[in-house]
Amino acid sequence: MALSLLTAVGLGVAATSGLPAVLAVWGVWAITAGTVQLIVAVVRYRLGGQWAMILSGGISTIAGSGFLLQGSAPDASLTNLAGYATLGGVFFLVSAIRLHRVAKGAA
Repeated sequence: MALSLLTAVGLGVAATSGLPAVLAVWGVWAITAGTVQLIVAVVRYRLGGQWAMILSGGISTIAGSGFLLQGSAPDASLTNLAGYATLGGVFFLVSAIRLHRVAKGAA
């Protein structure tokens, strides 16, 4: 939660500096959040249903690096963020459904 709050403030400040700054803040957030997500999913792997979180964390880390690189390009745009956010939402949904089924079976 603290990381997301810090990112929201950072994006607000970066928006006044232009698109490259926004992509840099978003990229750092994606790398950091993706790395944490990946580590937690690997640690919890035995609980089941973590494959989606492992993929999502790995993709976030890679995508964050891409956002950082894209920010330095002359034709930088926010278009790729939409695909990234959609894919992340799908992974979270799959993980939630899988974990719900595991929890329902344990009850």
